[in-house]
Amino acid sequence: MWKLHNNGILEPGAVVRPRERLSWGRTIGLGAQHVVAMFGATFVFPLLMGLNAQLAVMMSGVATLIFLFVVKHKVPSYLGSSASFVGVATAIYSAGGNPADLTGALFVVGLTLFMVGLIIHFAGARVIHKALPPVVTGAVVLLIGFNLAPVVATVYWPVDPWLAFVVMLIVIALSIGLRGFLGRIAIFLALVIGYILSWIVDLVAGPMTSVDASGAAVETFRVDWSGVVSANWFGLPPVTDLANWAYGADTNVVGFHLPSFNLAAIIVALPVVIALIAENAGHVKAVAEMTGDDLDPLMGRAVAADGATSMLATVVGAGPTTTYAENIGVMAASRVYSTAAYVVAAIVAILFGFSPKFGAVISATPSAVLGGITVVLYGMIGLLGAKIWHENKVDFGNPLNLIPAAAGIIIGIGNVSVPIGDDFELGGIALGTMVTIGVYHLARLIAPKSMKDAADGASLIYDAPGIYESDGDDPAEDRA
Repeated sequence: MWKLHNNGILEPGAVVRPRERLSWGRTIGLGAQHVVAMFGATFVFPLLMGLNAQLAVMMSGVATLIFLFVVKHKVPSYLGSSASFVGVATAIYSAGGNPADLTGALFVVGLTLFMVGLIIHFAGARVIHKALPPVVTGAVVLLIGFNLAPVVATVYWPVDPWLAFVVMLIVIALSIGLRGFLGRIAIFLALVIGYILSWIVDLVAGPMTSVDASGAAVETFRVDWSGVVSANWFGLPPVTDLANWAYGADTNVVGFHLPSFNLAAIIVALPVVIALIAENAGHVKAVAEMTGDDLDPLMGRAVAADGATSMLATVVGAGPTTTYAENIGVMAASRVYSTAAYVVAAIVAILFGFSPKFGAVISATPSAVLGGITVVLYGMIGLLGAKIWHENKVDFGNPLNLIPAAAGIIIGIGNVSVPIGDDFELGGIALGTMVTIGVYHLARLIAPKSMKDAADGASLIYDAPGIYESDGDDPAEDRA
């Protein structure tokens, strides 16, 4: 499948193309590097969504293998746990839902993304750009990130505020102070350091006082490894009975389970499809720029594959998957784009998924550590929306851009809601997204031509021009 590059010798400045490889020894080393790059985010995000990180890591490997097959090994990428759904999980749990409601809603999101991928495949990426211009996409990504602020303030941070504050400072210092590859895994390093720091604080200061599910004050250690001690070294992730599941008490131990389909939860989750479309398309475009290949004919395949693998992951109880910028950064640094390294990384991830003890260590991550990480991470997710605006030169002096985004963002961040019937409210991320998209297109119907022409001057990130070299294949075949 892979042609040996230059007899296995990597010369300075040489580029290893997607369907080439180095010697298997070097390829395994590169695969291990990709595992490290994806590892932090792939198990942090399931923790924040109340899902099992061991299962998530296993399914990320399965998803990556499927993705590479669908894109014919022309788009090197790793599919890990998506950050876009953390706010969705919190909203569903806060409204009384459980992990089965969450994974059911995320299955529908995956199905929707799969269908969008088919549309892009047959109609071209510009049809999506027309429906979701940069001002809309940026606003939706921004409100998704900033909607998470109450999670930090009410769930993670209050457990141990000073320790959470110190971890936050560690995240900031590592993210800014480290260079190269270490800088790209700063979140992961901060989690490890915060974990160790929590253990040291337990030794020095003793247990902390917290409130249990019944409201009684209890003394607990920040790091509780009782579950780690009892966990097996080898075995599958646990099968979870959600009959007695309680939000806040069991959120990090939910393993294999079947999804359930709740309309309210689905409506909350669906807007995230917009962020995933922009994320996937942007990653494909970034890989195209690095490799010099025209990957536009594979854009639809990539988006559809992400949707399909998200469906597969959520149907067994894991979170959805998405292409990872961390691993794209590794490729940019090494100039080795071989998909063979990603196959190695995927196999290693699957093997990690067969260790319950590994999953128990992850599930024991202290809440204060998650609080210190999320206070930075959630803000970064939101500001990616502003980055989309900046890169596409969105003009907010134009009321056609300004007004729909302004209304949708305030609704999303403020969790503004409107009642629908006696038992359901539409609000937060879902309502903010609907308002942003609906008001934008409604405004276009009544706006003067000059205003519309000015708004159309921006183009979505995946329509940015690139310089391509042929990979020797017919682009029309990639659409087949």
